[in-house]
Amino acid sequence: MPLRNAASPRPFSNPDTPAASGADGRFRNPISKPRTGFREGLRLMWAFLNKPADTVPDQPVPTHALTRDALLGAPDRTLFRLGHSTVLLKLRGVFWLTDPVFSERASPVQWLGPKRFHPPPIALADLPDIEAVILSHDHYDHLDRETVLALAPKVKHFLTPLGVGDRLIDWGIAADKVRQLNWWQSATVGGLQLTATPAQHFSGRTPFDGNRTLWASWVLIDDDLRIFFSGDTGYFPGFKAIGDRFGPFDLTLMETGAYDPRWSYVHMLPEQTVQAHLDLRGRRLLPIHNGTFDLALHAWQEPFERVAAAARARAVEVLTPAIGTPFDMVHPGPTPAWWRPHPETSQLAATPSPAA
Repeated sequence: MPLRNAASPRPFSNPDTPAASGADGRFRNPISKPRTGFREGLRLMWAFLNKPADTVPDQPVPTHALTRDALLGAPDRTLFRLGHSTVLLKLRGVFWLTDPVFSERASPVQWLGPKRFHPPPIALADLPDIEAVILSHDHYDHLDRETVLALAPKVKHFLTPLGVGDRLIDWGIAADKVRQLNWWQSATVGGLQLTATPAQHFSGRTPFDGNRTLWASWVLIDDDLRIFFSGDTGYFPGFKAIGDRFGPFDLTLMETGAYDPRWSYVHMLPEQTVQAHLDLRGRRLLPIHNGTFDLALHAWQEPFERVAAAARARAVEVLTPAIGTPFDMVHPGPTPAWWRPHPETSQLAATPSPAA
């Protein structure tokens, strides 16, 4: 359950300090959010009402169809991007799934709201058993009720930040399947060590429940393999604290999409994503939170181009597997710039960067 009357935290100077909520029961980021004026709010509303056409693709998004047999036959330490922030990882011979969203829209209703650019590369019913679902926060593009309920019979564990697990239990998920963690708390599941780590974001599914559940990033440790999953976050000093404590990381799954300078406090710009990866002491960067839903004002393919350019400038190896394509987490080959008109001739240069 969320902490109720805890003192204001300083989790970056002292990594053992957990997140806390105030007397009103709402969680807070350690760094205060900049205020947005009324006029700026009106300008932003007008911009969303007059979006450019290129925020959605004008051609089908390339998607590699998957089957249950293909997943079961994949080597250990294989990763599959299923769309947005939904990533399927095969570790220790079992499957782990981040922020699963399989619905047509990232919305409380399926007749309105951001619609998928592409279908999921595999149907929910065809997924194999899942060792654990790892949730970063409760926004609709990360926590999809229909997906969670459909997955529940084949999921052993749900790992969530504080309060998010209560939502699952309210929906009918068995309480003994749910593990709720505060920042810096760890759990060992299926031989993996998973730690909820700080993020700079917010939560809520209605106008009335803002910040009543916690948001988090996650660290996954499988013996000599270390993976970071950012969830949603702005750029903040917590990345360095996480890198100092858990790095270096072999792979970082980093939010890169649905950004704008006006809300960079809660969604990093691509150049900040690369800096965060360096703060974490990451080796390879895989940008997520893109290519599936129209949630901002930028061109749909812009996140890939900007993060690739920023990565080249900083000698960071960035990897962009197409949706559904099997991806070797330990020995990845070059990945195509699949969002471009001719991806076969637009491979991104894999610029090696030594782990710090």
